[in-house]
Amino acid sequence: MLSQGQSNDINYAIPVLEPINIDGSQVVADRGYDSARLLDYIYGRKGEPTIPSRTGAKFERHCDWWLYKERHLVEKYFLKLKAFRRIATRYDKLAFTYMGFICLASILI
Repeated sequence: MLSQGQSNDINYAIPVLEPINIDGSQVVADRGYDSARLLDYIYGRKGEPTIPSRTGAKFERHCDWWLYKERHLVEKYFLKLKAFRRIATRYDKLAFTYMGFICLASILI
């Protein structure tokens, strides 16, 4: 799902998860996705969040840190994508051309 560059990614977390059956699955995300609404959605669909609590949270939630380290693979992929200047700076005005260059860069990676 392609979002606006200036909007917060957590606004799109639930729409991205809706078509996926997360029953019995682990949902791995960083601290920025620690919100009650998203956690309630994941628990309501019988999923297990692997999202660390924010720094200074009143309730420290258990997090499987070994599984959380797998998130690094996704972060490395985004770093490789951002090496392509056209993708990092979002020169394209139309969403479908931007997605086209993301697909092209993914093939090259």
